[in-house]
Amino acid sequence: MNSKLNQFIKGLINLMLAVVGVLLGLRFILKLFSANPQNDFVNWIYQSSAEILGPFRNIFPASNLDGFVIEFSTIFAMLVYAIIAALAFYLIDVLLVRTKK
Repeated sequence: MNSKLNQFIKGLINLMLAVVGVLLGLRFILKLFSANPQNDFVNWIYQSSAEILGPFRNIFPASNLDGFVIEFSTIFAMLVYAIIAALAFYLIDVLLVRTKK
């Protein structure tokens, strides 16, 4: 794997992680402040992040603290996706070193 391909693949992973992070981050904030799900934008964020959050849904209960909803599953999903991206970067670097020898 050459250096340009390495950087391209890492760039794609960064882009995917950014999109996932933004969607889940917006979802977390909107849930936190009990945004109106009937609003088109809020509904779009909830719908767009539903598939990404799917494997992590209901792992942890959401907490309601004085009207603020904390969705711990969303935080956990963000953490797991970041770890997966870091592992992917590591594997790309390992493969690059092996193909240079």
